[in-house]
Amino acid sequence: MTSIRRLGFESLRRHQFYANILIMSANYNELLDATIQHLEDLKSRGARHVSVSTETLRELSQPAPPPEFRSSRREGALTKKSEIDLSLLTSAATDHLPASTTSPEKAAAFAKLQKRALVCVKCPHLASSRKNVVFGVGSIDAQLMFVGEAPGADEDAQGEPFVGAAGQLLTKIIQATGLSRADVYIANILKCRPDTPGQSAGNRKPTSEEMATCIPYLHEQIDLIRPKVIVVLGATAVEGLLGKTVGITKLRGNWQTYRGTPLMPTFHPSYLLRNQAMSEKRKVWEDMLAVMEKLGMPISEKQRNYFLKA
Repeated sequence: MTSIRRLGFESLRRHQFYANILIMSANYNELLDATIQHLEDLKSRGARHVSVSTETLRELSQPAPPPEFRSSRREGALTKKSEIDLSLLTSAATDHLPASTTSPEKAAAFAKLQKRALVCVKCPHLASSRKNVVFGVGSIDAQLMFVGEAPGADEDAQGEPFVGAAGQLLTKIIQATGLSRADVYIANILKCRPDTPGQSAGNRKPTSEEMATCIPYLHEQIDLIRPKVIVVLGATAVEGLLGKTVGITKLRGNWQTYRGTPLMPTFHPSYLLRNQAMSEKRKVWEDMLAVMEKLGMPISEKQRNYFLKA
């Protein structure tokens, strides 16, 4: 068993070896992107390890092959069905997004912010009961940012937002737009799971005081990332950001503004897990279509027709 983080690192290192050799090979680049995306998807579903053969690990540690082996090595890689599902080689709608241009100063500022958050004890009751601070995940150059209310048990255990059942659904929603979790940024208002004294399971709503105490970290994340659109998931997150206690049913689908950024309130994925009606899924998808239009993303006819009755 090999850790996904290590495998991802090895894939990227191998990419560096092959970059010059296969620069003209669109198939290689697609295969690499699909591999990394597949690993991200596994991680988002809670997987922490994948099975990798000894032969594959040995190949990953080898230097780049000489030029005379370029063609045969590439063709061989594409014929090994067990190494990657070729159905993953789908075109992503990310061409409209600018290349990452993270400055060293921005990266350093984000790292400094995360370091402060990871040792925060402003809410002693939360700090004492948490397993991990759930800071956020994704691209710090993202144009699209998702904000939820607080980590749950799965997120607290893994230190990453939206990795439980609701997180898996959020990942599918993101992918349906043509993006991936790596293209967006995902965070919560609270960085710690709300404690549940005397309970072995379940979650509770964050208090107004807890959200007010923790939200400065989110403010700094937004100011550094500078997304073009923020999607807020659920009534509690809307309350924490906008101070509005109006029902999410009335607010969803209606553009708001937060710190100068367009904000789209929509249902939390957990709501869709509880209510499987096609009409409710369509409402969330209509909100995402509006987000895609705001970002100038291409929208196919198939995407426009998701969750519409035949």
